[in-house]
Amino acid sequence: MLGIIAELSRWAIPVILLIVPLVAMLRGVKVYETFVDGAEAGFATAIKTIPYLVAMLVAISVFRASGAMEVLVAALSPLLNYVGLPAEVLPHAVMRPLSGGAALGIASDIIKTHGPDSFLGRLVSTMQGSCDTTFYILTLYFGSVGIKKYRYSVILGLVADLTTLIASIFIINMVF
Repeated sequence: MLGIIAELSRWAIPVILLIVPLVAMLRGVKVYETFVDGAEAGFATAIKTIPYLVAMLVAISVFRASGAMEVLVAALSPLLNYVGLPAEVLPHAVMRPLSGGAALGIASDIIKTHGPDSFLGRLVSTMQGSCDTTFYILTLYFGSVGIKKYRYSVILGLVADLTTLIASIFIINMVF
C-alpha cells in the first residue's frame, strides 16, 4: 500500500502539469498566451510588492540587531515560564509572526541543541508548523493588492498566533 501511495505522489504533479494544459487546449483556450499573460501579471505583482518586503525585512533586521528581541524575551520570560513556555522557545514565538526564515533558524538551533525528541524540540516543531508569518502575509498580500488600511487584520493575526502558541503548549504537555 505504501508503495502505491509513494508512486502516486511521485507522479501527481507531472500528471497535473500534463492534464491541465491538455484540457484547456481541448476547450479552445490559448494555453501559451494565457500562461504568458499570467506570468506578466505575476511579475507586475512581484515588482509592486518589493518595497513592502524590503521595509519588512529591514524592520526585522533592526529589531533583532538592536537587542530588542533579548529585552522582550527577558521581560516576558517569568510570565511565560509560569504558563509552561520555556524561555528557550520564546525567541521563536516572537519571531514566527515576523519572519518564517528567522523562526526556522531559531527552531533549527533549538532542535540541534536539545534534540528533536526533547520537549523543546517537539514544542518548537509544533509551533513552527501550526502558526503563520502574520506580518509577512499582511505585508506581501495586502501590499500586492494595494490595501493600506489593515483595520483588524494585525490584531486578529496576532490573536491567531497566540492561540496556536497556547494550543501548542497544551498539546505538547498533554501528549508528551
